[in-house]
Amino acid sequence: MHQGVLTRIKTVPDCRFRLLVLHHAGGTAQAYRSWVRHFPQDWEICLLQAPGRDSSAHLEPFREARALARHLAASTDDLRDRPYGLFGHSMGALVAHELAHHLLADPAEADPAWLGVSAWSPAHGPERDAPRHLRSDAELREIVAGMGGTPRSSLADPDQWARIAPVVRADLNLVDTWRPDPARPPLRLPLSVLGGADDPGMPPSRMAAWREHADGPVVHHTLPGDHFYFVGRTREVVARIVTDIRAAVPTGVRD
Repeated sequence: MHQGVLTRIKTVPDCRFRLLVLHHAGGTAQAYRSWVRHFPQDWEICLLQAPGRDSSAHLEPFREARALARHLAASTDDLRDRPYGLFGHSMGALVAHELAHHLLADPAEADPAWLGVSAWSPAHGPERDAPRHLRSDAELREIVAGMGGTPRSSLADPDQWARIAPVVRADLNLVDTWRPDPARPPLRLPLSVLGGADDPGMPPSRMAAWREHADGPVVHHTLPGDHFYFVGRTREVVARIVTDIRAAVPTGVRD
C-alpha cells in the first residue's frame, strides 16, 4: 500500500510504538533519517514522504493539505495495528494535523495516541503581499534560503533548482492556501508543540495558539534557534518527544 510513501530505516517486529514522521516543504523523508537512531530500540520510526520527489518524482505533488492527508491515510493503513503517533515539521506539521483530524473522525480507524507539531501553527500570521508559490524564481530561491533546510548550493545550481522548484511551489501552495475548518472540533489527543525561539515565521506567540485548537493536554517546547531549530540538537529534540509520548500513552511504550 505504501506506493513510495514510506521509508522504514529499521523494521521492528512487535514494536511497542510506531511514530510516523512527516517532512517540511520542499524536503524529503531523507532529512529525518538521522533521527531514527535516537529513539528507543523497540519503537518503529516510519518516515512518510509526499509524492513528487525521490522514488515518486514522476507523480504530481499535492497542492491541498487535506487531499494529501487522505492519500497518506490510505497508503499507510497497515501501520495502525499498534499504538502510534504522528510528528511533523513545518508543512509536515500541517499535514500531520490534518491526518490526525481525518483519522479521529473515522470510527473505523485506530486513533493516533499523540501528535507532535513543529514550527507550524493553525493561527494565521501576517498576510503576505503575494503568495510565495507565485513569486519569481529569484524571489522563491531567497525565500527558501531564508527558511533554511536547503543548501544554497542546491538553490544556486540551475539543474538542481529545475528539479526542486516545482515541488517547492506545490508545497508552498499547500501551506499558504490552507485555511482551518470552523466546523471541526478541537483535536482530542495529547499534543506536543515544538518551535524555535527565533523563528520569524512561527514565533512562540504564534505557536502558543495551539491551546485553542486542542481538547487535551498540550506541552510546549521552545528551543534556541530559528525555523530549523533542531539542527545540531537532534538528540535533545528526540528525547523531548520520547518523554512526552511516554507521559501521554499507556504504559506499554515505557521501558
